[in-house]
Amino acid sequence: MTFHEIRFPASLSLGALGGPERRTEIVTLSNGFEERNTPWAHSRRRYDAGLGLRSMDDVADLIAFFEARQGQLIGFRWKDWSDHKSCLPSKDIAADDQLLGLGDEHQTVFQLLKTYRSGDQVYQRPIAKPVAGSVQVSVGGVPMVEGSDYALDFTDGLITFSSPPDLGAEVRAGFAFDVPVRFDTDRIQIAASRFAAGEIPDIPVVEIRL
Repeated sequence: MTFHEIRFPASLSLGALGGPERRTEIVTLSNGFEERNTPWAHSRRRYDAGLGLRSMDDVADLIAFFEARQGQLIGFRWKDWSDHKSCLPSKDIAADDQLLGLGDEHQTVFQLLKTYRSGDQVYQRPIAKPVAGSVQVSVGGVPMVEGSDYALDFTDGLITFSSPPDLGAEVRAGFAFDVPVRFDTDRIQIAASRFAAGEIPDIPVVEIRL
């Protein structure tokens, strides 16, 4: 899969509309009861980048970015302003934000994860596109140093420790992250006069699986 490690202009995604979607298959039985199932283990996010455009200069930036990605062909990073870090929006990132796993004295590679909790229900979302310079890691409550204690691959969100964490030690991390996406169209249609009159073009963007 072709992917460019470049972020869509954050000033444009700030005004975008979007969020997670799920796919639920519903069968209504003859007695009126339902059977519900899903083929998706993880949600998929969709956005409309057109809502972030405020001027013709923004349109020019969008077209340049679209052409450089060759429409739907090449994926890129997207900042989801409603969900882009390991902690609450009002908080600062900390090394103990998210539990990635427990040490077993053998495992050295851990995937960045973000946990969503509601009551007793928990969903763990793999994070593949952390933001460089934002990641903090701790093991057993002790801060780790990137480069000596661990290495982080910013293209897939994998942390590799130089030595396996101790048995039962909590491996935790805090981070900012982007969403891997692509344009969900090969065509952009913008009329300058209509844009000036307030007509917003539809620029769909969809999350991709890596």
